[in-house]
Amino acid sequence: MQGAVQSFLLHGNTIKNAVLQRIRVVNPVMRPILFSRFESVSSASIEEHGFESTTIADILKVKGKGADGSWLWCTTDDTVYNAVKSMTQHNVGALVVVKPGEQKSIAGIITERDYLRKIIVQGRSSKSTKVGDIMTEENKLITVTPETKVLRAMQLMTDNRIRHIPVIDEKEMVGMVSIGDVVRAVVIEHRAELDRLNAYIQGGY
Repeated sequence: MQGAVQSFLLHGNTIKNAVLQRIRVVNPVMRPILFSRFESVSSASIEEHGFESTTIADILKVKGKGADGSWLWCTTDDTVYNAVKSMTQHNVGALVVVKPGEQKSIAGIITERDYLRKIIVQGRSSKSTKVGDIMTEENKLITVTPETKVLRAMQLMTDNRIRHIPVIDEKEMVGMVSIGDVVRAVVIEHRAELDRLNAYIQGGY
């Protein structure tokens, strides 16, 4: 997955620039009206914004509040066993951790990696260890906001070798996105951009 992400970051603009170069060669006059033409090509949700403009807020809208991974959490007092059980039941790789009674105030995050490295490898009991003892604490978290661009989020995740990133808005937790969510959004965005370029080229100007 990390290799695929790096490939998108390295080659996404190359594809776009190659097509734009073709447009310049065919007819330099086309360039000024390129984006006004793009606006006439209908797209849905993430696709409608255009190349490199999709934000984390767009991903959260697509996922929805009820989507697995968006609003799943546990408390610092829960056992690691119950946290891992919840991950398994909902098919996710991480849970947001909050303090008891404070669902919107993030205390940290617990992931499958935490379980493997801090419980399994160290021979500890998941049923007697609390989530707060092994979680990544809030002051060490890499986070994004709803306004963060998807490509920026992808860069943060690859640079820091993380697969899940909490979304914080005015110090409150509003969701979480995975590397899969981000890659999917980038694929859609690149595909939509190339479709718009192709529609422009085929448009008869």
